[in-house]
Amino acid sequence: MSKATELREQILALVADYYRAKFGERRFEPGRELVHYAGRVFDEAELVNLVDASLDFYLTANRYAEQFEAEFAERLGVGNALLVNSGSSANLVAVTALTSPKLGARRLRPGDEVITVAAGFPTTVAPLVQNQLIPVFVDVNLGDYTAIPERLVEAVGPKTRAIVMAHTMGVPFDLDVARRLAAENDLWLVEDNCDALGSRYRGQLTGTFGHLATFSFYPAHHITMGEGGCVVTDDEVLARIARSVRDWGRDCYCAGGENNTCGKRFSQQFGTLPYGYDHKYVYSHIGYNLKVTDMQAAIGCAQLQKLDDFIARRKANFARLYEYLQPYADRLILPHATPHSDPSWFGFVITVRPEAGFSRNDLTRFLEANKVETRNLFSGNLLRHPAFMEIPHRVVGELSNTDLIMHNTFFIGVYPGLTEAHLAYMAEIFARFMRGERV
Repeated sequence: MSKATELREQILALVADYYRAKFGERRFEPGRELVHYAGRVFDEAELVNLVDASLDFYLTANRYAEQFEAEFAERLGVGNALLVNSGSSANLVAVTALTSPKLGARRLRPGDEVITVAAGFPTTVAPLVQNQLIPVFVDVNLGDYTAIPERLVEAVGPKTRAIVMAHTMGVPFDLDVARRLAAENDLWLVEDNCDALGSRYRGQLTGTFGHLATFSFYPAHHITMGEGGCVVTDDEVLARIARSVRDWGRDCYCAGGENNTCGKRFSQQFGTLPYGYDHKYVYSHIGYNLKVTDMQAAIGCAQLQKLDDFIARRKANFARLYEYLQPYADRLILPHATPHSDPSWFGFVITVRPEAGFSRNDLTRFLEANKVETRNLFSGNLLRHPAFMEIPHRVVGELSNTDLIMHNTFFIGVYPGLTEAHLAYMAEIFARFMRGERV
């Protein structure tokens, strides 16, 4: 054993000891500690991986990134998983890939319409605007907060070229309708699966139905790298395009540190470049640098081993909260799954009924005052926000539920860091409010 190897083993053993000393088990103190809506859940494995990667000092994507991509693709049963630096970047890569000239007549062009929803996260829609595409907004159901299937059908027009939507808060949208519309009208289908890792529709994992799908590994999500995301696809052409968009727009697909994978590095013609121009410096897309570091990927590799347990705990916490809050269903619209779906819940979404006798702000103010963290359902109505008020767009029907969500909807946590003590405390605070207590 070399001296470096010996020292490395000692360092990693000490890192595990450090985790136990710094982050060892803590007992929840009701009313004194914040009940978070989400958060990172980890143990010594993540810290050991993180330090192990840092000791290589490779810094950019390396062995852990390759490991994660391979294991993530295998878990989903898809051919390609491409790590990026965030879920928002994953959406940007996925949508931009569909504008590639390499797709010929099927490429998305400025002015093409894309069906989506306004009751969601802004970076599902932002890449459409950034690529000069026209979002077509449809309303969503209350309770599951996914697109109303009938509105999807009505939204298809002569300029419609794609459907780009999220499985909201882990609840799959109607993939039967979305896939049928895509097949019948030759539309691209992109699943924003950032909030839904582990969700299933008719027994199949979401993120495996569309031409492309995206994931987020922000700390609030099902697994975390701190910052991080992923684009997945079973289409080899789309995978190569997405990789190009992620990696500066270059045409070359050599992995970092490799050369001449194609065997034609100096013997091809591109554009009006000189014949034989170095393929490593040929650019076929307007791209970005959206890669992860290997330290991020190292954390992800440890997190991925915990995913099944994380999903099970999210489902158990959701079921427990539902049991606690069901007595208030006359005043609160409680969340539910769409038909044929088995959500890997991101959060517990609540809409205050208009006739409840109190407002969302009354309830969330009381919860927050008693250290139960809440969040609105993302943008509410995205078209009401300054950045999106003047974008070119089309609306199908009315967005009445979307506006109600903007005024009346919020969510609380179900993430794996919550224990029965947390859930019971949350139930107590809801009960006090429903008995008439106010801030």
